[in-house]
Amino acid sequence: MTTSTSTPSVLFVCVHNAGRSQMAAGYLQHLAGDWIQVRSAGSAPAESINPAAVEAMLEEGIDIRANSPKILTDEAVQASDVVITMGCGDTCTYYPGKRYEDWDLDDPAGQGVDAVRPIRDEIRRRIEDLVATLAASREAPSD
Repeated sequence: MTTSTSTPSVLFVCVHNAGRSQMAAGYLQHLAGDWIQVRSAGSAPAESINPAAVEAMLEEGIDIRANSPKILTDEAVQASDVVITMGCGDTCTYYPGKRYEDWDLDDPAGQGVDAVRPIRDEIRRRIEDLVATLAASREAPSD
């Protein structure tokens, strides 16, 4: 488990790395600052970030416009303490010793901003829970 001497790292994975995983990474960077290393990737990355996801995040004061979809690599998984998947199914590589969570979230692909807002809000709720869990682990005395 994470100790106070290490920086936890989180990898968000979805198929296109253009919506859910980008919003999650944006929230985690915004809420946790630099004490958590944040990565995101996709099993079949899109050409660009979903414009409705960008707009929904801008409404929250978080700018993800400079991000770009990245391919999921074994190295990214191996370098992460927590791997959060969002609809990538069997294409996500599993490594023993990693903490995995699968977040069942609607796919914002092809949706307008009105449909993306509830997805964004659910991602924020889950990110807040994740930050609290990682903060508690960080503050726990190491044996």
